[in-house]
Amino acid sequence: MDFDDAVQFSLVLEALLLAAAKPLSLERLTELFDEEARPSSSQLKAALAKLAEDVSTRSYQLTEVASGYRLQVRSAYSAWVGRLWEERPQRYSRAMLETLALIAYRQPITRGEIEDVRGVAVNTQIIKTLLEREWIRVVGYKDVPGKPAMLATTKVFLDYFNLRGLDELPNLAELKSLVPEPEDDLQQSVQAQVARTAEASTSLGPDNTISFSSLLAELDDMEQGLKTEFTDQPLELGIDKPAAGVLSVNEIAAKE
Repeated sequence: MDFDDAVQFSLVLEALLLAAAKPLSLERLTELFDEEARPSSSQLKAALAKLAEDVSTRSYQLTEVASGYRLQVRSAYSAWVGRLWEERPQRYSRAMLETLALIAYRQPITRGEIEDVRGVAVNTQIIKTLLEREWIRVVGYKDVPGKPAMLATTKVFLDYFNLRGLDELPNLAELKSLVPEPEDDLQQSVQAQVARTAEASTSLGPDNTISFSSLLAELDDMEQGLKTEFTDQPLELGIDKPAAGVLSVNEIAAKE
């Protein structure tokens, strides 16, 4: 193949990315060409840049995430694509969202440290579900009595939330600064202001991807008294440690 033929080269890459069920890294893309005639890294990046330009007016876009490159539907059309699947989008409990947010922003972190911040015990099913979804993993064991597992996020987590790295996580301090001071209107302000910072993107496959900002927006927009699959368990506290309520996104940000 003539890699100097930018048009044909970018079309080949487009076909590969459309057919792939997951993001493709530069290394994986290179391996798909004959060993005796493989594109250089610079040629591959140039072709990807051309592909991104070629699809700039299309309903989908080229996106780089932690695991590589993928073609995904633009957020403006995600609602239409969502109609292809009859089931309603999965809702996550406030407890799960707060647990995931703490792991993302304070990793590596132990379950006990999560409970110290939230003031309630973490339901075992929450950790199990996050592990099964491969959003988090055990990265080691803390050198303290009991050797508790230290939890951190994964590439699957980054890919799902459309991130190339942890440095692209939304700044909680910045999100908090968007909220005006009057406390009587605080909850409504959080919902409105944080929601405006949220972006959503949908994969060309059946698995939707959303931004982490929109996850945090959902956390603050969670309905009061919503019954979910996972519930908090009371945390037994010492006499000198007052009980704490469930933290909001902004309270988590204040602790950063």
